Amino acid sequence: MPEKPFQDKTEPATPKRREEARKKGQVGKSREIPSVAVLGASALFLYFGARHLTFSMGNLIHKTFVSVPYMKDSDFAITSFFHQYLEAFLSMILPMLGVLSIVAIVANFAQTGFIWSVEPLAPKASKISPIEGAKRMFSKRSLVELAKSLGKILVVGWAAFSTLQANKGRLVELVYQSKAEILRFMGETSLDVLTRSCYVIAILAILDFLYQKWEFEQDLKMTKQEVKEEFKQTEGDPLVKSRIRSIQREMARRRMMEDVKKADVIITNPEHLSIALRYDSLTMEAPSVVAKGANKIAFKIREIAKENQIPLVENKPLAQNLYKFVDIGQEIPPDFYQAAAEILAYVYGLKNRTKGKG
Repeated sequence: MPEKPFQDKTEPATPKRREEARKKGQVGKSREIPSVAVLGASALFLYFGARHLTFSMGNLIHKTFVSVPYMKDSDFAITSFFHQYLEAFLSMILPMLGVLSIVAIVANFAQTGFIWSVEPLAPKASKISPIEGAKRMFSKRSLVELAKSLGKILVVGWAAFSTLQANKGRLVELVYQSKAEILRFMGETSLDVLTRSCYVIAILAILDFLYQKWEFEQDLKMTKQEVKEEFKQTEGDPLVKSRIRSIQREMARRRMMEDVKKADVIITNPEHLSIALRYDSLTMEAPSVVAKGANKIAFKIREIAKENQIPLVENKPLAQNLYKFVDIGQEIPPDFYQAAAEILAYVYGLKNRTKGKG
């Protein structure tokens, strides 16, 4: 069957894919979360600090108008006045800006954690391409952003209209009230509009956050072929790994066959097992298995043993137990000492008789 020209992205993103996206600065987050957090922090700051802010601003305006005559009638240093004015203004506005900045940073950090990437700032031809710009302008993401913007406009408009509608009786009374009362009404109304907007925009922000997470997961999804290719890159081609393991097994088998020549005895199960034992009383506490094998390898061990005049002794139970429970290079367990000692004693006796005849 001919291959499909493309494959659907049906597989969840792998950890490697997620890490690469994170390095590029691609994370699932909502811009509305920091916005509503800053909006809410502004409302709280104004609620608790409006009195102090109004008092400070009033003093600054009063000081400004009082200083105007002196600027004309005397040698007044305009630079000094500007510095004092700027210092007073900054001391009034910086605390609020500092709090809002911290809130915005925390809101972003809560969504994505710490992330550092300069790749989004790198110049790309696609960023200035009219064709790519048109694609972005009419993309699904742009339509979603447009819908969110219209939604926020409607929310703020509804909050302002409903607040003024509820206080329309007080609007007429403002004509007969003092400037302080008018300012108080404006402040309370503005705070009410801001609070109502926060409530509704917070709901929109939560929905947008869920949508952005879902869209990000959809964009990260991979085709089955991409998963296979990534597995090959990270874990290696299965065929190559299989070949490497085959070569390693062959090298280990050759080393094992060389160690057969150092064995003292080969314990056999006549049917299909051969275990080569070696014992050196000066360096070993017990005999150790230097080679073992079944079927073809077993017969190869016996062949090498015959070429090197190493005795073969048949002992089915011992051969089966050593093959099953003792790995190559390990000493035999104490349970098998008695049987192995009898075999080795027989072998050493056989060697001594052979030397005596010689």
